[in-house]
Amino acid sequence: VQLVESGGGLVQAGGSLKLSCAVSGGTFSMGWFRQAPGNRREFVAGMRWSGNSAMYSDSVKGRFTISRDGAGNTVYLQMSSLKPEDTAIYYCATRPVLSPSPMAREASYESWGQGTQVTVSS
Repeated sequence: VQLVESGGGLVQAGGSLKLSCAVSGGTFSMGWFRQAPGNRREFVAGMRWSGNSAMYSDSVKGRFTISRDGAGNTVYLQMSSLKPEDTAIYYCATRPVLSPSPMAREASYESWGQGTQVTVSS
């Protein structure tokens, strides 16, 4: 399994960014996590392989949207109304399609991308 994130960068507060994660090597449910300096990695958003179920952390609900292309090879995270506290390294990750674990459970994810830096200036 290979995951390659892109789309990070520097943006002003209130701005938008769209992250992409190119996935190869199988079919999976997907998640986005982030880790800010000095903090533990935290769940941001997740989507089942079927694409009909998405979940968000309370901190990003209503501002971020997870989606995937029709072939399921690329997963996106559209981030809007960005805040300085959204500054972090963002990671995409895969987990088995039939995983019974809660989508936000980090340990249920098996493969991870290298991460992409998002910096939101005030």
